[in-house]
Amino acid sequence: MRVLSSRFKFVSRAVAHEDHDHSEVQRIMYPTTEGTRLGTCLTVWKKSLVINCKGFTVIDSCGNLAYRVDNYSVHPHQLTLMDASGNSLLTMHRRRTKLGLVYSWYVYEGENEGREKESAVCCVRKRVNILKGNGNPRVEACVYCLLGPESDKKRHGHAAFTVEGSYADRTCKVLDKSKSVVAEIKRKEANSKHVSFGIDIFHLIVHPGFDPTFAMALLLLLDQMFS
Repeated sequence: MRVLSSRFKFVSRAVAHEDHDHSEVQRIMYPTTEGTRLGTCLTVWKKSLVINCKGFTVIDSCGNLAYRVDNYSVHPHQLTLMDASGNSLLTMHRRRTKLGLVYSWYVYEGENEGREKESAVCCVRKRVNILKGNGNPRVEACVYCLLGPESDKKRHGHAAFTVEGSYADRTCKVLDKSKSVVAEIKRKEANSKHVSFGIDIFHLIVHPGFDPTFAMALLLLLDQMFS
């Protein structure tokens, strides 16, 4: 049995019941870290700080550099999310599914070569509706947790999170199993009618309790899937 000694703790959004209360409480498991009790709004700029390099620059609400991504190819099989100092926070690896219809992205903590699926935190997969009318057409991607109690549910196709909306239009939401919104991607609105930011500068709004680093990783994978 693997021991989870990471920054991500799979905890419940539901209020813990007392020991003497035997009633069942539905628990929504998701990654959270200390310091995320308050929501945050990040400004995402689809541009790397490195010259002649594709990537992202992410600014927090105080105007400080929060995250950065530097890619040397348009559609790499590996992505690394770094903090402002260049330390690797999460590494994402792309693998083809058994049927070969879609790719799955496996998310690892820190700098990881991705050789073992078992050490991944989660798996993110683009939603593909082979049959017309099958499932919710607004769902763009599904997130399957690979650690903690939620890991067994992946085998039965139960996603811990879904992404609904349109990332291409920068209007989508991340929802948990109870359909509560935990993060949103929105267009950045200009104060002047004569200024337009387009789709290369936008907001990532992270709701209280959800980890901003994990939310940013999902954003990167959505960009790979729908750009």
